[in-house]
Amino acid sequence: MEPESGLSPPRNPSQLSWPNLSRNLLLAYQSLGVVYGDLSTSPLYVYSSAFSGRLDEKESEETILGAFSLIFWTLTLIPLLKYIFIVLSADDNGEGGTFALYSLLCRHAKFSLLPNQQAADEELSTYKYGNAVHAVGSSPFKRFLEKHKKLRTVLLVVVLFGACMVIGDGVLTPAISVLSSVSGLQVTENKLTDGELLILACVILVGLFALQHFGTHKVAVMFAPIIIIWLISIFAVGLYNVIHWNPKVISAISPLYIIKYFRETGKTGWISLGGLLLCITGTEAMFADLGHFTALSIRLAFTFFVYPCLVVQYMGQAAYLSKNLDKIPNSFYDSIPEPVFWPVFVVATLSAIVGSQAIITATFSIVKQCHSLGCFPRVKVVHTSRHIYGQIYIPEINWILMILTLAITIGFRDTTLIGNAYGLACMTVMFITTFLMALIIIFVWYKSIFLAGAFLLFFLAIEGVYLSAAFIKVPQGGWVPLVLSSVFMVVMYIWHYGTRKKYNFDLHNKVSLRWLLGLGPSLGIVRVPGIGLIYSELATGVPAIFSHFVTNLPAFHKVLVFVCVKSVPVPYVSPEERFLIGRVCPRPYRMYRCIVRYGYKDVQRDDGDFENQLIQSIAEFIQMEAEEPQFSSSESSLDGRMAVISTRNVESNTNLIISVQEEDIGSSSSIQSSKSLTLQSLQSVFDEDNPVRRRQVRFQLPSDPGMDPAVREELMDLIQAKEAGIAYIMGHSYVKARRSSSFVKRFMIDILYSFLRKNCRGPSVALNIPHISLIEVGMIYYV
Repeated sequence: MEPESGLSPPRNPSQLSWPNLSRNLLLAYQSLGVVYGDLSTSPLYVYSSAFSGRLDEKESEETILGAFSLIFWTLTLIPLLKYIFIVLSADDNGEGGTFALYSLLCRHAKFSLLPNQQAADEELSTYKYGNAVHAVGSSPFKRFLEKHKKLRTVLLVVVLFGACMVIGDGVLTPAISVLSSVSGLQVTENKLTDGELLILACVILVGLFALQHFGTHKVAVMFAPIIIIWLISIFAVGLYNVIHWNPKVISAISPLYIIKYFRETGKTGWISLGGLLLCITGTEAMFADLGHFTALSIRLAFTFFVYPCLVVQYMGQAAYLSKNLDKIPNSFYDSIPEPVFWPVFVVATLSAIVGSQAIITATFSIVKQCHSLGCFPRVKVVHTSRHIYGQIYIPEINWILMILTLAITIGFRDTTLIGNAYGLACMTVMFITTFLMALIIIFVWYKSIFLAGAFLLFFLAIEGVYLSAAFIKVPQGGWVPLVLSSVFMVVMYIWHYGTRKKYNFDLHNKVSLRWLLGLGPSLGIVRVPGIGLIYSELATGVPAIFSHFVTNLPAFHKVLVFVCVKSVPVPYVSPEERFLIGRVCPRPYRMYRCIVRYGYKDVQRDDGDFENQLIQSIAEFIQMEAEEPQFSSSESSLDGRMAVISTRNVESNTNLIISVQEEDIGSSSSIQSSKSLTLQSLQSVFDEDNPVRRRQVRFQLPSDPGMDPAVREELMDLIQAKEAGIAYIMGHSYVKARRSSSFVKRFMIDILYSFLRKNCRGPSVALNIPHISLIEVGMIYYV
């Protein structure tokens, strides 16, 4: 269950030192293949999308130059000014994206709607990142937002809507990128028909999604060279076209050409902004993929390489089109000199695949983060790399994306219509980022509300104009991201609503600890050797499911651990701070609590070491409790204090003797945890089907005469219970609405939420619990 290490690299205060600069230059090189694939392929379709519709009636050299001026200033103001110089500074422990901004806001103000939040979470090192401990007086605006839960809910809905739009990008980006790249075959002498072109695009798309389970790391080494060759190629072609066709196009950098453009085109020019905004699609990736690089490396790559190449390419296309107005439908490929057409075509196709790959991977990450917030059904997360943090693959989402992408490609068959949908999705995400950044300026950076207002008004004015133009094109394809986002939002809302109702039921039906104390250490039943791990969403108290065991079963495990796996509003939790260990009831009961904390970027790995880490952590807690009185729970306390136990240092701190042996479980001939021959045979069959190399750990207690006898006895019980075997106990719950509930609530809970629960991954799969050791207890929740 331990995630890959996701700690951001240490920040060197001397940004200009040679070691730091060389490292950032290397990261800048790598970022070209991951971050800029989508943005760098925009020249394939921007001009053709902008000059579709009624604008083709007003094609002239002045309108072409005006369109280029708009592109230049859009690239300058939004990617360069907004993202490079402002938004990249709002990282969350080196992570970026919509969820990073939301996480920052939740930590600096009480905006979080996540259950199970504890004061101990605020002691996490990543929680205090940046200005988190900056003490300022609570402003009236902050108190107003914290007081009204509906406003906090609206904030979460806005964040989730942005996430849904990113998922929509994951559908539209492969469609428009691949279809635009292969459209170059229609300008050759032996040009393909529309049907043949469509088949070729679909074959490439199917291959792209079919290869996802291998992970990007195996081909990522080629991503950066492909994008570098692509950017150099379009820069060279653009420079050639400027010199050869119309050197005067350089003067169009002046914003006066924008005024002339709108004066000549009027309302039609405003509608054309829905196509021109495609020049900045993919910009959000600079912030969303920040966690894999550094802000400086992304700034270097864009400012000194990507930005100049794109500007010169758009300038070159404008120079060519100003003298060849009839070539607008295939402006990019027509502007390529014939001797270099085929090399550029091949690189364009490869670049489109690279750009699509990046957004697909980002979609997997977004879905995983939504699940961390309790807003997406459980899905299977596969780790495609043991070394690269965050490289995941989600099979269900991959095939859903493929089906939707093929449907869009076959249904529209036109890059202009897909571009209308794509532009609306991208601009909506940027619009939401601007809104969240204004809150960041107030609550995280502690700047004046007037400064935040100036930022908001300036960029919302620009993006609002583009967004209004994109909404005009809703009937011409723009409805696609709205429909997709609405469907995903409904799924997220129903899942969040159902899980919160279930959690509230557990919260209000906890087992009374006084009742347990009245039963005595034996709990009124036989305590047999072994460890029972009882999983629950509750971070405090005993879940109602436990009372089913105590009242209906004649025996239970000698050592009980209530395990709560929860998410906290930080990007990751370091292994040293992951486990919170505490005691439930006095020492003779042998009942403990373990809270396992994960950040929204953390991913759980099935490395088979969770049981051993848990045992070591409990042993360390037992000794810490005896040595440090502040952790000791008195006989009168019902629930002891929790302590953070470092899983990395615990081996060196604990007095247990640990022997470790690496072996393949699939070839194991003895099963220590199963005493019955039937269970041994079942375990053997399971291990043969699921061969995994695990650490075989045995614990022994040293002969230390100075050890407290009570501590020695408790540690011996823990070791013997571990040798006897570990069982995982979960509730197999059925959630139903009360009979007195309204029709809408009964429809949502009994029909929609039940459908999602039946068709998503079970909690045991999501938590990587071995099926052979799982015990499920049926329970009906009337919410």
